[in-house]
Amino acid sequence: MRRSPALAMLVAIAAGGLLCAPISALAQAPRLSRPQEAPVREKLNAWTLGLAGGLLEGAPIRFAVEMARIVDDGENLHVLPIVTRGPAENLEALLYLRGVDAAILNTDSLEQFKPLVPNIQKRITSILNLFPSELHVFVRPEVNSLQDLAGKKVNFNTPGTAAAYSGPIIFDRLNVAIEKTFIPHQVALEQMRSGDMAAVIFITSKPVDAFSRSQWPPGFKFLPVEYDSRFQDYYLPSTLTSTDYPRLIAGDTSVRTIAVPTFLAAYNWPKSSPRYRRVARLVDRLFTRIGKLQEPGFHPKWRDVSLAATVPGLDRFPAAQEWIDRPSGAPRSQDGNTSGSLRSGAPGLVSQGTQ
Repeated sequence: MRRSPALAMLVAIAAGGLLCAPISALAQAPRLSRPQEAPVREKLNAWTLGLAGGLLEGAPIRFAVEMARIVDDGENLHVLPIVTRGPAENLEALLYLRGVDAAILNTDSLEQFKPLVPNIQKRITSILNLFPSELHVFVRPEVNSLQDLAGKKVNFNTPGTAAAYSGPIIFDRLNVAIEKTFIPHQVALEQMRSGDMAAVIFITSKPVDAFSRSQWPPGFKFLPVEYDSRFQDYYLPSTLTSTDYPRLIAGDTSVRTIAVPTFLAAYNWPKSSPRYRRVARLVDRLFTRIGKLQEPGFHPKWRDVSLAATVPGLDRFPAAQEWIDRPSGAPRSQDGNTSGSLRSGAPGLVSQGTQ
């Protein structure tokens, strides 16, 4: 490709300018790192904590952002919410990604990692049970039971969403062989109206606008899913009511279903480690200020959060359990635990490779 004479001249002038620049000027160019910057860098990293949230359009990333806002303590604690591809990646980040100290997970995220990490329930701990994501099995009029879905097209939303991850796990446990699709729910709902899609699976906090605000023809409905021994490891019983969906559920009835708990998790660091102290400080700030998150302006599901609620199948992060168990008014160290339980002082910089 030939250059125009004007372009060639500009390139020559630019190159000549660089070659003719005095060595003293080049020596004065700013360096990427100077010795005097080391204390600043260390101070900035000392109490900065990475929190894996989720997809931009999901509730978990909003929870992460609101937590970061309410626990912020300047140079004493700075939480960085991280946008990810969804719950499975959040767990992978917590296990392996540098800079991630906490993550928002769904309980059944652990299922995928069991073959790779057999002791995963000893490496991950829970800090706080945040909110349940209810299973919604929404079907066309001719579908009257889960078994009626066998061989039919059922949509689980796009990859990375809770429905796309947890939905197939749940249907495998239900032993219903369906044709799984993973397209945007808005498209799938229109296909339901035309008869090209038998059902859509939502796994999210109720109520869902697509059902509470939209008008559906007679016969469209939610199918019940019974909570039994197949779901006791990761799930909880729940219901959909007419309060949630007055256009689809009669006032004197409800639909039984299950829910996937969503929770704040931390790696099971040794108590003597700097990263344990960093998460312990997050626990103290979050638990102490939880009431602020339950005020208007924050996600309404914060009002249902209980510090005492546990997560099925997981131990609690020790600093969180100590906070709950401590006598009212007990003094605290600057690391967010009862006095004397941890060393005070900044944790400093640590290697954040495979955790």
